[in-house]
Amino acid sequence: MNTGKITIKEVTADNWYDCCLLKLSEEQKSYMEPNAVSIAQSKFETGLKPYAIYLDDKAVGFLMFNTCIEELDAYWIYRIMVDKTYQGKGIGKKATELMIAEMEKLPNAKKLAVGYHPENLGAHNLYASLGFADHGNRFGKEMAVLKDLG
Repeated sequence: MNTGKITIKEVTADNWYDCCLLKLSEEQKSYMEPNAVSIAQSKFETGLKPYAIYLDDKAVGFLMFNTCIEELDAYWIYRIMVDKTYQGKGIGKKATELMIAEMEKLPNAKKLAVGYHPENLGAHNLYASLGFADHGNRFGKEMAVLKDLG
């Protein structure tokens, strides 16, 4: 685990471009839209909440979730990424824990869902470690895993 402080902050006019500069590794690019597309999407689908992930005062990742209950009667995590330079340090897991804490505050939050490509072992391991379970839900090429909030 890194020794810096991990925080998440809403994407604003002050930090959106920093999020656009973040890079995935080559093998990860096929799994996710660029952050600029996600930020644009959030401006038209106003239930989406984009956040920058910070290590101390530096933007090192991006995440986004929905504030409306959708398929599977769950709130959905739409994106989570950490810049390729900062991967493997526990930043994604800590940021996801912070995001889950925010999502738990949403009205009637009983389940969280996230979809990802089955070949994306990094995503699979991350979500499994945080209590998400595969119940066989599939949406196109993606599998959807669920976390019960109790």
